[in-house]
Amino acid sequence: MIKNMSSLEKIDINKIPLHVAIIMDGNGRWAKEQGKERIFGHQNGIQAIRDAIEAASSIGVRYLSLYAFSTENWNRNKKEVDSLIYLFANTVRNELKEFMNNNIRLITIGNIEGMPSYCQKEFKIVIEKTKNNTGLTLIIALNYSSRWEIEETIKKIAFEIKENKIEINEINEHVISSYLTTANIPDPDILIRTGKENRLSNFLLWQISYTELFFLSTMWPDFSKENFWQIISDFQKRERRYGVVT
Repeated sequence: MIKNMSSLEKIDINKIPLHVAIIMDGNGRWAKEQGKERIFGHQNGIQAIRDAIEAASSIGVRYLSLYAFSTENWNRNKKEVDSLIYLFANTVRNELKEFMNNNIRLITIGNIEGMPSYCQKEFKIVIEKTKNNTGLTLIIALNYSSRWEIEETIKKIAFEIKENKIEINEINEHVISSYLTTANIPDPDILIRTGKENRLSNFLLWQISYTELFFLSTMWPDFSKENFWQIISDFQKRERRYGVVT
């Protein structure tokens, strides 16, 4: 009998995507299925984050973006929001040693200045301490939405025009990209969404024009390294045409 190959063994190490983005959905519904409050799902989702980071690092993915907290999430129950923000701050502080041991650089995108000061403080400490690490860049989207990002980009470009630093006819997609929060970061090759929902939820809408999309029925707390590697393997079988007919 031939032993079944794991998804990791199926991956072509010469065709690793540069950037994988994940919408981590399903924590609350997973908790409800366990008869628990929603925060229980978020707490159990931390291990899935660790698994995604380890899975990405193990095969040489350079950028991993995680949609942690959207601008729309402020509309949730205050108890859940407060607990979630505390969880973010506590987790990033506790993971610093692992980031340093594994050469991981942390950055954030989004309006982090709109987060509570104690949360800002913890993230800024870890960002500063990991800034010279050269392995995986972990991008946490915190208080982020794509519409907010595009609005801010328009304002920045308008100001540059007003200051005579840029001409209107110089504006193109490359210029616009350079003013986004993801400037100098390659667009995602893959976008994964867990939790049974098939929508983008205002995440990286400019950046995912030619991104390969993967929607999973798996709830985020159940997401594993094997799930990650299977998606990479499936991605490598797709033909990316970028609008060109072959």
